[in-house]
Amino acid sequence: MASSGLPIHIHCSAQKPSVSSSANFDHLKSTLSSAFKPFLKQIERFPLRIDVAPQTLNKTCLKLVDAAVDFVFEFADQPLLPSQSNFGPVNEMKEAVQVTNIQGEIPRDFAEGVYIRNGPNPIFGALTSTSSMFGRSSYTWIEGEGMLHALYFCKGVEGDWTVLYKNRYVETETLKLEKQRNKPLFLPALEGDSPAILSAYLLNMLRYGKVNKEISNTNVFEHGGKMYSIAENHKPQEINILTLETLNDWDVNGGWNRPFSSHPKKAPGTGELVILGIDATKPFAELGIISADGNKLLHRADLKLNRCSLCHEIGVTQRYNVFMDHPLLIDLNRLVRGSSLMKYEKEGYARIGIMPRYGSADSIQWFKVKPNCTFHLFNCFEDGDEVVMWGCRALDSIIPGPDKGQNKFDWFSRKLRPIKPIEGSMDAVSEDQLVFPRPYEWRMNKQTGDVKERNLTGTEYSMDFPFINEGFVGVQNNYGYCQVRDSIASSASGMAKYGGLAKLYFGEQNPGFSLKENEVEGLIKVEYHMFEKNTFGTGAAFVPKQGGVEEDDGWVVTFVHNEDTNISQVLIIEAKSFTSKPVARITLPFRVPYGFHGTFRPMQLQNDILSIIPSLNSKIVKSISPSYSQIHE
Repeated sequence: MASSGLPIHIHCSAQKPSVSSSANFDHLKSTLSSAFKPFLKQIERFPLRIDVAPQTLNKTCLKLVDAAVDFVFEFADQPLLPSQSNFGPVNEMKEAVQVTNIQGEIPRDFAEGVYIRNGPNPIFGALTSTSSMFGRSSYTWIEGEGMLHALYFCKGVEGDWTVLYKNRYVETETLKLEKQRNKPLFLPALEGDSPAILSAYLLNMLRYGKVNKEISNTNVFEHGGKMYSIAENHKPQEINILTLETLNDWDVNGGWNRPFSSHPKKAPGTGELVILGIDATKPFAELGIISADGNKLLHRADLKLNRCSLCHEIGVTQRYNVFMDHPLLIDLNRLVRGSSLMKYEKEGYARIGIMPRYGSADSIQWFKVKPNCTFHLFNCFEDGDEVVMWGCRALDSIIPGPDKGQNKFDWFSRKLRPIKPIEGSMDAVSEDQLVFPRPYEWRMNKQTGDVKERNLTGTEYSMDFPFINEGFVGVQNNYGYCQVRDSIASSASGMAKYGGLAKLYFGEQNPGFSLKENEVEGLIKVEYHMFEKNTFGTGAAFVPKQGGVEEDDGWVVTFVHNEDTNISQVLIIEAKSFTSKPVARITLPFRVPYGFHGTFRPMQLQNDILSIIPSLNSKIVKSISPSYSQIHE
């Protein structure tokens, strides 16, 4: 969801917070009035007589508001440092291209299908900031418009492979609007001075009916045979996996009217999709269950939380839903009082809720845990009386960043440095190193109410963006995988960079680790696959082997970029020989920026090849699609 590149976004509603008596709110109203006075004086010079229909009047008023925003707010691009260049956007492709530069061999039993990754790609070439009489506000890297990058693995009649690459923006309604107007329209509403954020909140809602733009840049998932792009601040968008065309927003046939968290989960056994939607006003969190075919919302429950905790991911077991309530909070009242909209409250509490699949708020069993910020989970499962959760835990949050977005480079550089543990405790670190995520285990005993917690790995590497063989979601698994942060490169650039991958053996202890008094069970075995120097990756996913028997029968695929050569590749790594060289290196003809989450969708592509790339050579098409020869001969 990591770094300034964590996949976390917010959704707020237009409901007015209960602060009408606040002196700060009165001050803001006065500031708003003062700021717009010069513009209003210009308007007063012209004799205006309004004698029009209400609809036309509304349009006229909105045009005046737009003009006022253009008058008061100044937009400016946020430059990237040379060390941040691959966080910058790329152009959208008109058509897919064939990829022919492949070192090694794609295995014959590799699954035919699509490897697809999401990530931010600011549409106008750079993220923007605004300055006005209200102060300054700016977008963070996690708020760039979503772009999908897809690699198509097409298996020919003779077993040979044709590989195609394509990218495309997720065409949300707000992206279409900004493309039509050919300029940034939404004021940044997350990072900056509180009067600027609140004015952006109000003006965005007034002009467009939304607090912020729909970015859809975080994850891609499949349900009911359809693919969806998603971010926390809006409903998912259905995507045509062959063309990457955006089809429509997914509201479950009118059954769901709020955002999803970016990591919904399929329930083991039933295939139902368990979702969680948060909001800055009550109800702060609602859980939903969608039928396996994706056509119907089967269950909806208000969790009745008393705060808006930014829960980025939900877990499932065979019988339960599992979710986190940690102190990374979105608070409108705090914003109006002059502080941050989003903030990790270090003195706040954290707890984990376990709820029967079709339960209500009254059926939740809460377990108090040590305060933490956990964005991403490996898995949850039942083990006797215990429910076990594995995730990547930190002791503070990397987002939204420094207070009011000031001195961002220095702040992130400090936070992303290699960790230096203090003797006596693996959690005793300096204030600047609390955002160091690593694998962690919680065991909640439903009979006794007790919780056991422990670190699963040491402090050599920070790890995040975990994933597993998806056939084991909700049931006990033996292996997990995640991205390994290069703390030195991350600190130098002020942005998180992942220089390798890790394979975790949950059932095996690390033989080289000396036990400490506070780590009685020891740490687990970990294998590492580190990339070449100055090469960093994102969006890794597991590809099960066709006909595989064991859980780790398969491969890990990932996008990587070499910053020395400016070349992007996709690596295929055999999971059972994880530390060995990749079995294939697929060099892409275009740069692929760093992004967020990826997935692999197994599917037959033989008869759809021309939908992906209409201009593909007919000889290649014939070698892939038997039906093409029958039709065209």
